[in-house]
Amino acid sequence: MKENETSVPVIGIWGLIFIYVSLCILTILLSKTFFASILQDGRITDRLMLVVFFTIPAVLFIFLIISLVRLAQDFITRKTGRRFQARLLGYFTIVSLFSAIPLVLITALSTTEIMRFWNTLDMESTMNYAQQFVMDAYSLHLEKAQDMADNTDFDRILENQSESLPDGLIAIQDFELPSAKGMIGNGAEAEDKAQWTSSRFWGRADQTLDAPPVQFPGFVTRQKNRDIDVVRYLIIINERTVRLVTYDLGEGFDAAIDGFETQRVRFDALKTLNIQFKQVLLFFYAVFFLPATLVTLIIAISFTKTITKPIIDLTEATRKVANGDFSISITAKKNDEFGILIQSFNTMVRDLEKTRNSLIKAETISIWRQMAAQLAHEIKNPLTPIKLSAEWVLRRWQSAPEKMGEILESSMLSIIQEVEGLSNMLSEFRTLSRPMEPSLSSVNVFERTEPLVASYRFSYPAIEFDASNVDYTAAVKVDARRFTQIMTNLIVNSIDAVNATDAEGGNTKRIEIRTDKVKKQGAVFWRISVTDTGQGILPEVAKKIFTPYFTTKEAGTGLGLPIVERIVGDHGGAIWFNSSPNLGTTFFVDLPVA
Repeated sequence: MKENETSVPVIGIWGLIFIYVSLCILTILLSKTFFASILQDGRITDRLMLVVFFTIPAVLFIFLIISLVRLAQDFITRKTGRRFQARLLGYFTIVSLFSAIPLVLITALSTTEIMRFWNTLDMESTMNYAQQFVMDAYSLHLEKAQDMADNTDFDRILENQSESLPDGLIAIQDFELPSAKGMIGNGAEAEDKAQWTSSRFWGRADQTLDAPPVQFPGFVTRQKNRDIDVVRYLIIINERTVRLVTYDLGEGFDAAIDGFETQRVRFDALKTLNIQFKQVLLFFYAVFFLPATLVTLIIAISFTKTITKPIIDLTEATRKVANGDFSISITAKKNDEFGILIQSFNTMVRDLEKTRNSLIKAETISIWRQMAAQLAHEIKNPLTPIKLSAEWVLRRWQSAPEKMGEILESSMLSIIQEVEGLSNMLSEFRTLSRPMEPSLSSVNVFERTEPLVASYRFSYPAIEFDASNVDYTAAVKVDARRFTQIMTNLIVNSIDAVNATDAEGGNTKRIEIRTDKVKKQGAVFWRISVTDTGQGILPEVAKKIFTPYFTTKEAGTGLGLPIVERIVGDHGGAIWFNSSPNLGTTFFVDLPVA
């Protein structure tokens, strides 16, 4: 990923919204099963449901970790917009916490208070009392049924069926066998039920049976579907006849008993749930509340990336414009305030480019006019001695040709010297004005500088040259011939500075050359510095030091430092200086590491 490239969110905003909606639907569907399992069975849920419940928070937590790691990487790599994005994420998190914390506290306190109130209810004793009451009521019904079976004249009732049944009885039915093959109730084999026939019946028709349920006297074992809300009692009349008496327990008696048992099971489940209430509450938050919180945080991170992206684009574009790149253009994806701002920025950049081009054109014309005027002035100066020397030779030739040899050599030497000066000045002007096409190579600074220093040390023995701080391994990517030109200009300028100091009574003549490795804007450079102990550069002179044809030397052309600046700039480097009056000057040159 590039240095300032905006990282792509793990999930898009619409994808996160879809996940959030799906999570809400899934929560609604699963919560019903969750609470039913807790309230009915007294257990949280089975293992399969646990896997389903915790898979969603686990996956969302992984996504959140990835998003946070990417944000941390933005900080490590110092990407543009990282602080603003972190600040927005912090605001979103604080707002979410402010909304969630009261809800969590209120829910927890309310649930705790409800459970505390539940614990104050002595439901277990109530359930025990109710169960005892049911058993007593059932026993009372059995006693009443037993008493009716023993003391009621059923024959009279069956013979005179117009008479109503005693209170509590709902049916009387007699069964007979065609022939007696054994004594009923005395341990003999009973006949098959299919041989029994109903001989007499009085009561509710829905209580009619096809055969006696048992062949032994006494209460009949109740069956769920057959003996709903009734209890039956068998009386043996003789060895071929039995009588079945049906006693009514009351409408809904069995349903009430079943309901009581169901509620007793639920109460036991709630009792178990009360013991592990804290675990249930934590499970509830982990399964239903935590996923929503995680999705909210992931959405917040995605929103911060979406919001900060136009700002980051504008920041990067502004930086490029500040560095002189006016070709930048940002695409506005929306017609909101950011879109309007981006469109305004693009318009401003186009206007700036037009203005810059106009200014460059006007400045170029002004510079060339100034350079042409200065060049004409510099050319005119040597033409005067050339003309005077030529006129002197001509007059001598006309007046005393025999004495012409006395002035010919000096006049010709003067003319040659001035012509060489013109040639050098025009050569430097051509170097400054035409485009450079450097032949880049790896140049060792020490190997190129040491011979120059040695030659100047021999020519200027009064000056102390110190190159001990030049790194032997320092290598720059530059045109070798141009590098020699840079160092020659800087050393010669330093020599002139320290010689001028000596002429004015200075005591120190010293020039130091050193190298240091530096890092600027992600790139590595070798910084070459040339320090002299001259009088320094005056502030009014420092402003014009790199201006073509500006010089403080009597024999200077004013093109040396401008040419050096041009060479350094064409090689992707930089040149500047620091100067203090009466202390000296240091020129710095940064060139890319080879």
